[in-house]
Amino acid sequence: MSTSTKIALIGAGNMGGALIAGWLRTKRSGVAPLDLLVVDPAPGDLAQDLIAQYQLAHITAANAKALAGTDLVVLAVKPQALEKIAADLAPLLPRGCSILSLMAGVTLTRQAGLFGDRPIVRAMTNTAAAIGAGISVCVANEAGASIKTLTTRLLKAGGPVEWVNDERLIGAATAVAGSGPAYAYLLAEALAGAGFGEGLPRDLADKLARQAIIGAGALLAASDKTPQELRRAATSAGGTTQAAIDVLMGGGGGLPELIRQAVSAAERRSRQMGAEPPGR
Repeated sequence: MSTSTKIALIGAGNMGGALIAGWLRTKRSGVAPLDLLVVDPAPGDLAQDLIAQYQLAHITAANAKALAGTDLVVLAVKPQALEKIAADLAPLLPRGCSILSLMAGVTLTRQAGLFGDRPIVRAMTNTAAAIGAGISVCVANEAGASIKTLTTRLLKAGGPVEWVNDERLIGAATAVAGSGPAYAYLLAEALAGAGFGEGLPRDLADKLARQAIIGAGALLAASDKTPQELRRAATSAGGTTQAAIDVLMGGGGGLPELIRQAVSAAERRSRQMGAEPPGR
């Protein structure tokens, strides 16, 4: 992608802010601040900081003049807002403009019905993209094959990028990787709370829990062993970790079953959100 590619980011909340940070933190993304337009009436804190730092063009609502010459529109908005945004945005898009959608559950077919016959890529990513530690999974409509290289370069600024041919897999990918960081944060939160409950000072419990998650993630990244192998290596038979794992594995399937149910619920909600009518 050349720096002459013009990008309009529609929505600059948590995910939109993470995208901006990922794009601007490395030149490999090919995104120059002058080529990025942010469209959001109330950007999140991260996006506001980046808009000020890089003097990004920012408007509260899309208009034809601002979008003239735009090559790619990135939709980082809630799927519930799709109908209104599409009604306002579609008539303004230049003929050759492509779509990169990060809206959970909204199918390529539905988006094509709203934005017309143009290249569309549907992607899942997560907020760790802000520091290059996210991951994205993408699928394209037939015309979208023409922007795969562009999409890959943009999203690769935030971490690895995977492509699938079956759109149905995007919901499951969203449930695992898109929502996955929140599961890890919840584990850190619960671990710190348990440590505090056992008598640790709050700040020390928070620090220990945070570093336990950070260290485990770093070891996962550095090792070629599976998570199961690493877990077993960290668990001595009859030891303290084994006593804890026995609790987590017990009771009707334990933690693995709870995670399975959580991922299933997230995937199901993704489909529901994409199908919800306006006003829901």
